[in-house]
Amino acid sequence: MDQPRWLNEREMAAWRGFVAATNLVARHVERQLKDDAGLSHTQYEILVQLSAAPDGALRMTDLADRLVTSKSGLTYQVTQLEKAGLVTRRSCASDVRGVFAEITDQGWETLRTAAPGHVAAVREALIDILTPEQQAAVADSLGVVSDHLRRAEG
Repeated sequence: MDQPRWLNEREMAAWRGFVAATNLVARHVERQLKDDAGLSHTQYEILVQLSAAPDGALRMTDLADRLVTSKSGLTYQVTQLEKAGLVTRRSCASDVRGVFAEITDQGWETLRTAAPGHVAAVREALIDILTPEQQAAVADSLGVVSDHLRRAEG
């Protein structure tokens, strides 16, 4: 049986720093969105993805892929947004199993109202405290991790 490849001090510091930073940034952003817009971070990201899509609509499976979330978790969040009047769902004309989520006018307005506070929270928690070189290193490093894990899941 192979022995585990235990983390050395540098590797452990990278792992612990990643875990702490991601949890703290996520908590900061989540709190800001809840307090200022009444949205969870996931709900905000759903509105962002829909707003960037052609005609403000995406198939639920594509939306789940973009958000890196489960279909059941996405269904719950979209249901909450639908109850709030921010999103509607409609059937796909070419595939009876397909369902589209579409941002409503009220969803657009909520997103426009929430975006300035959200970007300020992101800047405060992450962007403005890093140098441009550190930002590039974070983007590059986490891009490598994301690409690797997406290929592994694919």
